[in-house]
Amino acid sequence: MALKLVPGNSAGTVTAYYLSSLGSTHDEIDYEFLGNLSGDPYILHTNVFTQGKGNREQQFYLWFDPTKDFHTYSILWNPQSIIFSVDGTPIREFKNLESKGVQFPKSQPMWLYSSLWNADDWATRGGLVKTDWSQAPFTASYRNFNSQACIRTSSGTSSCSPSKNSWFSQSLGSTGQQRIKWVQKNYMIYNYCTDTKRFPQGFPPECSLS
Repeated sequence: MALKLVPGNSAGTVTAYYLSSLGSTHDEIDYEFLGNLSGDPYILHTNVFTQGKGNREQQFYLWFDPTKDFHTYSILWNPQSIIFSVDGTPIREFKNLESKGVQFPKSQPMWLYSSLWNADDWATRGGLVKTDWSQAPFTASYRNFNSQACIRTSSGTSSCSPSKNSWFSQSLGSTGQQRIKWVQKNYMIYNYCTDTKRFPQGFPPECSLS
């Protein structure tokens, strides 16, 4: 999906683009763009839910102004991993580590959602900066949506196979791994895997396994 985010003073707003299944034990893969005061950078907030539990946030600044033009935000979700990419540059990978006891979203079909909503209780500086409604209407633009997906049949089987769907077995090569390291070194501003206050008893297992 190509997005152009709310320009000017977007504090308190969140532009969302995400995949989600239904129900209290839903799976979800999130892009959320946290607005800010004019001149301050947007924060790209990512998260992965499995069986209704998230708490896997990573946040990034972007290396461009996402309000000036359209940029492409992609999700690759296959049995091996979930890869978030911006303009073709991978920024985050959540690997399938089920063999190590880490839950991975794989059994629930997901739908695509997008929204623009008021979250001024937390979105900008932890809720310190509120939405300025005199700046309304707030407008985000979406275009060029493209999907390659498996269709879940009524019997619960999937239409996908590695031989017919190249993305089904796609993974990051050495160049992709280097790009992720570059983004995370220069633009990551929050990683749940380093938040000792949040996880005083130890980090989630995937933090040391991936």
